[in-house]
Amino acid sequence: MITTRFEYVSELIQERRSVFPVSYTGEKVEEKTIMGILENANWAPTHKLTEPWRFVVFADDGLLSIGEFLANHYLEHTPSELFSEDKYKRTLSKALKSSHVIAICMQRDAKQSVPQWEEVAAVACAVQNMYLSCTSLELGCYWSSPKAIVDAKEFLQLRPGENCLGFFYIGVPEKGHQAKSKRSAIVEKVRWRRG
Repeated sequence: MITTRFEYVSELIQERRSVFPVSYTGEKVEEKTIMGILENANWAPTHKLTEPWRFVVFADDGLLSIGEFLANHYLEHTPSELFSEDKYKRTLSKALKSSHVIAICMQRDAKQSVPQWEEVAAVACAVQNMYLSCTSLELGCYWSSPKAIVDAKEFLQLRPGENCLGFFYIGVPEKGHQAKSKRSAIVEKVRWRRG
């Protein structure tokens, strides 16, 4: 039984998993829920309050457009001897099985007042907030970073200084879906210095 906020947040963090669109029902998540998830993303840590995260949300017919963009990018950038029709179809269907797909973007601070890696880290923290929000709502989600992100500027209509860091898929998982994971012991990754 959870009795403290620490126990609650620990359980939430440890239950967080990537759940892939193949396990989604295609059911739609309410727009206000998506906005709530993005509001939580907006509260990520940000050095000098640059707030570098930017999002492009694909819903409804937009899901077909993002699916076609990613599938066609795969088609156009894969040598014929390595091309897989099955992968092409899977790439297209990932978006269509999702409720929403969110392009994860980073707006570089025009003054470059912090190093770029800090801006990337801030966006990653925002995405972790999205992951935890989805977990609390029992929604499936995952962050994908396909090769297409380097060519997505025009498709996403990004502004100067914006870059795409990936796509965040959100969907309602099939009933009974259990994503499992494990981690090696933390003691193997920690060194203490006391003097």
